[in-house]
Amino acid sequence: MLTVAQAAEQIVATAAPLPEERVPLLDALGRVLRAPIVSPVTLPPWDNAAMDGYAVRAADIAGASADRPITLRGLETVAAGQFPTTAVGPGEATRIMTGAPVPTGADSVVRVEDTDAGIERVTISNARDARRNIRPRGEDIRAGETVLPAGTPIGAAQIGVLASVGAAMVLVHRRPRVAILGSGDELVDLDRFTEVIAGKKIVSSNSYTLHALVRAAGGDPVPLGAVPDDPAALGEALRSARDADLIVTTAGISVGAFDYTRDVFASVGGEIKFWKVRMRPGAPLGFGFLGTTPWIGLPGNPVSAMVTFELFVRPVIRRMLGHDRLFRRPVPVVLSEVVTVSARLTHFLRAIVSVAPDGSLAARLTGPQGSGILTSMSLANALLVVPEDSPRLEVGSTAHALLLTEDAGFSSQFAL
Repeated sequence: MLTVAQAAEQIVATAAPLPEERVPLLDALGRVLRAPIVSPVTLPPWDNAAMDGYAVRAADIAGASADRPITLRGLETVAAGQFPTTAVGPGEATRIMTGAPVPTGADSVVRVEDTDAGIERVTISNARDARRNIRPRGEDIRAGETVLPAGTPIGAAQIGVLASVGAAMVLVHRRPRVAILGSGDELVDLDRFTEVIAGKKIVSSNSYTLHALVRAAGGDPVPLGAVPDDPAALGEALRSARDADLIVTTAGISVGAFDYTRDVFASVGGEIKFWKVRMRPGAPLGFGFLGTTPWIGLPGNPVSAMVTFELFVRPVIRRMLGHDRLFRRPVPVVLSEVVTVSARLTHFLRAIVSVAPDGSLAARLTGPQGSGILTSMSLANALLVVPEDSPRLEVGSTAHALLLTEDAGFSSQFAL
């Protein structure tokens, strides 16, 4: 069996960013730039006021204080969006608002708090703003320079930059189409929930969970439903998935009498690279190719499916989107309880991580760790990593966890 690291490395090594597509700016959030963005404009386009106040010459306010205020003649008021009509000369001042262009001749903006807020004449009682509070032309961006390189993930700040330089349409990597296929005679979709109530079937929760995980990772889910434990039906479903960018199956990957996935996958032309990993939950994990389309076969147990998705499927989706940072990084956590495991495998236990009063991260388990207890994943915001050579971890010891949600790093109290 491969180690978790070996399996992840082998799977990700076969993935590559997908071709480009052009999308409207507001649809680019969460995507990755395919090409660099070069600005056609200089920003700010003029020297402008960094605060509300008065544009003056530093020489005219030298020595100003509460005991020795200096009075200047007011010229005009310039609001943001307007332009000054008169240069500032000796003994003069222009009332100016934040963002407005600074008039010729002025080299300082005195904050309004240090004045009497006059209009025709203004009295200045502090010289601390001499040669300050002016944002120079081109302080942020110069025309012709690259403002965002290719490979940049697009978040809210990047959306703002792109808007500032006029990028109404953005070239990004295409989202991967991820085919999702479950199998099992016992599984039904929600439209057959009456059979679940009658005790005859169970909902194919993996289909819904994986749909959500694919969307959260940035992919486009292609749901193929859940097929019965029938080789012919499974083969037909797999063949229909050939046009996807990635195929993800759940269940049927182990060694049970009705675990057909590996044999059927091979029978329709698939090539299996490996199918076991030294981990729990999720040891029966398959990886291979159907033609040129990568396939990842996840276990059928709900928790196992979610854990293996986080470790192996999400990084592939991110790579196809053009990301360079693919994996969740382990963070140190202090254990609030004793943690023991039996098998000499790398364990990924469902945990709740919270911020301790000293700013460190504390971790405790969600409770029983059975791989069929899906509610335990709904409680967890992290996966506690227990190495195979450390079957027992004591209270107060430091371990590592993979944070699954932003909630894990949030505190109920503001602190710096």
